[in-house]
Parts: sequence; structure tokens; C-alpha cells
Amino acid sequence: MKIALLRRYVVLAETLHFPRAAEQLGIPLASLYTTLDKLEAEVGHALINREGTPRLTNVGTLFLAEARAAVDAAPPPAPKTVAPAGGKAKASKGKGRAPIVKGQPKPYKKRQGR
Repeated sequence: MKIALLRRYVVLAETLHFPRAAEQLGIPLASLYTTLDKLEAEVGHALINREGTPRLTNVGTLFLAEARAAVDAAPPPAPKTVAPAGGKAKASKGKGRAPIVKGQPKPYKKRQGR
């Protein structure tokens, strides 16, 4: 089992509220549902009763203890790298013009239409 899935399950089991758990983890709600579906398929039993107010099942309670132990034993997740700030690179449009004649059309050349 992947540690990332177990971390998500532990947060969900502690909050027992899907939107709050997704917000706390910083992931989309659909991704949290998918994570739970994958874990339930791997375990072979339902971990959380989703009817009405979410509640842990008996298997979910036992699995929570194992998941906490695995998450505590695992190294912390690597920090996410942030892309450097900056804009989109602009393509060069030729040699460029001298500052004196900028904005004026080149001699003997038609203006480019749009």
C-alpha cells in the first residue's frame, strides 16, 4: 500500500468529513473518494460507511490503527517545489529596430495586416 493513500485515509478517518479532509490535504474531493475506493478494494472490505453521516466500520477502525503505525514509521513527505515566478517567454521577432524609428514602418515595405 502506498503511504500517500494511508496518510489520506488517516486524515479522513480523524475528521470523518470528506470536504474538510480534502481541504486539509489540499487535494480535490474526487481524488479523496478515489483514494478511499482504492483502499477499500485493496483491503476487500468497506472502511467508511458513507450512508448519512460518515462513520468508520469495524474493519475501518482496525485498519486505522495499522495505517497510523505505517504513517508514523514512514519518512515525512518531500516538500513540494514551487516553480519560479516569471512570465511566458516571448519569441524574438527579428533584429529589432533602433529606438529612433520604433513605431514607424520599414521603408519600402507594406504594413502587415492583422
